[in-house]
Amino acid sequence: MVIKLLKSLLALLFLAAFYPVLALPTMRVDYYHTGNISQELFSLDKIVIEPLSWPGNPQKAIDDSNLGKYFFEVIDRNTNRVIYSRGFASIYGEWETTDEAKSLNRTFHESLRFPAPASPAQVVLKKRDTNNAFREIWSLVIDPKDIFIDRSKASSSTKLIEIVKNGNPENKVDLLILGDGYTSAEQSKFERDARRLSDLLFATSPFKEHKQDFNVWGLCPVSAESGVSRPSTGLYRSSPLGCSYDAFGSERYVLTYDNRAFRTIASFAPYDFVEILVNNRTYGGGGIFNLYGTVAGDSTWAPYIFVHEFGHHFAGLADEYYTSSVAYNPPTVKLEPWEPNVTALLDPNNLKWKDLVLSSTPIPTPWEKDAYEKYSIEYQKKRSRIRGENRPEDEMDALFQENKENDKKTLGQEKYFGKVGAFEGAVYEAKGYYRPEADCIMFTRSESFCTVCRRAIERVIDLYK
Repeated sequence: MVIKLLKSLLALLFLAAFYPVLALPTMRVDYYHTGNISQELFSLDKIVIEPLSWPGNPQKAIDDSNLGKYFFEVIDRNTNRVIYSRGFASIYGEWETTDEAKSLNRTFHESLRFPAPASPAQVVLKKRDTNNAFREIWSLVIDPKDIFIDRSKASSSTKLIEIVKNGNPENKVDLLILGDGYTSAEQSKFERDARRLSDLLFATSPFKEHKQDFNVWGLCPVSAESGVSRPSTGLYRSSPLGCSYDAFGSERYVLTYDNRAFRTIASFAPYDFVEILVNNRTYGGGGIFNLYGTVAGDSTWAPYIFVHEFGHHFAGLADEYYTSSVAYNPPTVKLEPWEPNVTALLDPNNLKWKDLVLSSTPIPTPWEKDAYEKYSIEYQKKRSRIRGENRPEDEMDALFQENKENDKKTLGQEKYFGKVGAFEGAVYEAKGYYRPEADCIMFTRSESFCTVCRRAIERVIDLYK
């Protein structure tokens, strides 16, 4: 009997060596997120089985990064075991900090994606509370045999472009580059733009050193018109993904609120992360952790915007600048930010990146903050005037170049330049928040990430490959 069992086990091991485990389907929960500054509600839209199998590494199903304003878990109902989890941020999570959320309700369409469970599972959505701990705010039980799960086999008329292929999706970080506002005649332009920006990303550390850990794919649905909407100038376009400038009233912020269109188009490619190239020249972009990033592909500053905004989307990096105008209101209670590259320094002895700080570097770290702010105030006035008068983009590009050169020169002269410390001024606040180094691509139009940001990016890479 023992010999028979051993033979059976050997046969199974032999088959496993030559026949891969069946790929799991990709399940997506689409839901509506409604509320205002003081309340939020959730309602199910539908549950979908996407066209492609799950692209993720089955050995990396649990997220222990503690990143994101929100977090969800998929729990097996039979064993009460968490079988998948991920942290993320959302458009709603940003919108609720704006003035508009004080006076009206809005609804945003959102999605959760995960490998389809084989048996009934509970999806639990959590949000950080006033103590920064995740608390359950919505829960949904899913029976994979439910006849109302959408299993329809849609087809895509958009060609999937292989930009970088280093292996099977489950063993790589899969980046999908989507195009928006590219007409039928501009499809080859999209491919050139996507390849150009992909090359730029992998010329930047630490992506440069980890290129072999990525696959990059491209999809570009055909647009009837070239470009995307820019309401502040009276420009409106009906583009497949619905991207637009002026999100939250910020002329440079590019987002799409059409989550359903975004998810449907993206579902025809294996992806962990998404970058949307909008076919415009005007400076603009955006990035939301674990949702997507955007960039105006034809902007002179596309290389910087792409990498900066991808830092938000990929690793949950915070903006380190604080002199530019934004639509968000500061938090009423000062908490330690969840983002890995900024701190409230509530406990200087336990700085979250203290292992990277030399004993000779003081905390907080002194820098010529007043001089920087004096220059920046005048620069922001010039910037506002150029946009307010709808001046040619060349004038804005020239101002940005002047600003970049000034920042590089003045910050490069700081006593602690290149050293990790705690430099006051970050995450849109001049006081009370600190960044790790004097300069970084998350602070200015620098060309490199600081040490803390590089480490944060590498930790996310490790979670997916």
